Amino acid sequence: MAALAEELKANDIGLEFLAGELQGSHDPSGVVFTVLAALSGMEREYIRDRTLEGHESARKRGKTIGGAGVTDQDMLSMALHLREQGVSLRDVAKRLVITTGKKKGQHPSPATVLRMLREHGEQTAAPQAAETIAEAHPNGKSR
Repeated sequence: MAALAEELKANDIGLEFLAGELQGSHDPSGVVFTVLAALSGMEREYIRDRTLEGHESARKRGKTIGGAGVTDQDMLSMALHLREQGVSLRDVAKRLVITTGKKKGQHPSPATVLRMLREHGEQTAAPQAAETIAEAHPNGKSR
C-alpha cells in the first residue's frame, strides 16, 4: 500500500473519502493513509486469529471443517493412473466425475485433484520413510 501511495502521489493523484468520518481529500502518502493501512492489517490478523480459534474449537467438539469430501478411492486410482501417463492436472480433473453429494456428476477442480494426490503421497511417504530409516539403521539407532 505504501508503494501504491507513493505512485499515486508521484502522479499527483489525491485520496478522497466519499463517506465515513474521514470525508474529504487527503494526501495518499500522509498519516491518515498510513494509519488506515495499519488498522486494516491489524483487522485482518484479528479476523484470521478468531477464525483459527473457531476452527480449533469446532475440531475439539468433533466437527469437521470445510465442505463434504468429493473424492473417493476410485477417483484416486484413476487420477494416479492418468498422472503416471503424464496427463496434466487440469485434464485429469476434466476426466474425473464426482459420484456423490451435491456436486454429483460434476468434475472436481484441479486444486481438489492436486490435494487428493498430495494427501495420498503423504500417506504413502510416511511408511516408506520409516522403512528407509529402518533399513539404514537396522539396530534402530542413528549415528
